Amino acid sequence: MNTVASLGQQALAHQLRSGDLVIHCGAFRYRIQSPLDLIANGLRLMYADYPLAPADAFADFSLKMEPGAGLHRWWRPQVRFSTDGFYPFEPLPLGHAYPQLEWAMNWCVSTRAHHYLMLHSAVIERDGMAVVLPAPPGSGKSTLCAALVHRGWRLLSDEVALVSLQDGRISPAARPISLKNASIEIIRAFAPGAVFTPTTHGTTKGSVTHVRAPREHVARMLEPAQPRWVVVPRYVAKAPARLQPVGRAQTLMTLATNAFNYTLLGRVGFEALGRLVEGCECFEFSYSQLDDAIGVFDAIAAGRAGEITGG
Repeated sequence: MNTVASLGQQALAHQLRSGDLVIHCGAFRYRIQSPLDLIANGLRLMYADYPLAPADAFADFSLKMEPGAGLHRWWRPQVRFSTDGFYPFEPLPLGHAYPQLEWAMNWCVSTRAHHYLMLHSAVIERDGMAVVLPAPPGSGKSTLCAALVHRGWRLLSDEVALVSLQDGRISPAARPISLKNASIEIIRAFAPGAVFTPTTHGTTKGSVTHVRAPREHVARMLEPAQPRWVVVPRYVAKAPARLQPVGRAQTLMTLATNAFNYTLLGRVGFEALGRLVEGCECFEFSYSQLDDAIGVFDAIAAGRAGEITGG
């Protein structure tokens, strides 16, 4: 099986320039076209283990990352993202090219993959059972996800829970984990073996980087998981780890608020979300120390959540 790593530097650059690079990432295939070295270098680093589809294969999404046009290119080089001839965003500084590619991939999924119920959430798995981690602003979702992934949990996604409308299982969309600002150094220290992109400063999100998905997780990117727990995380500085049961009605509202297409799907989305919540134990979780968080999640997986909550 050919992977991104199997391509030499020149072959990768050629396929990118010609639009022949089709990367298989879990539930989706992405056709990526770009002449930019920043894109080639980022893909080689972050997607080395991902399989390639043939150049003429069907791709769910086609993305083009190209230099900015107009007078800007002479004194302030930019990068532009387009898909099928449509430019949904304003150009960004050229140095932001790789983060913009990841954001563009997220945008393509969240605006088009409506054969799933899509929740803005990280998803991790152990023994076939998945934890859904919804992502209210400032929750520390990605930091917690990155830590758990490097302590025995399988990454399904850092960004979106793809819930089947037929059987309720969650399909993997395992791609690099996005970190920003203080979280970057926290995870560098916590997982020294992790692979990071160079940090990009001055984005709309501050300083950002991406962490490569572990090879063994990529190898299992076609294995769905059954949702078993919903844990709404919240980072609280200097606070002890605290796990608290939450009612299913409240959890349903939290997930609906953090969904990409719940309203668009109408009754189908409501029923899918209702089935997911009905089959899960639901909690709120606050923490400050990642080691404490790891212990709580290991207890959840072992069926000992009641020991922590007093239930």
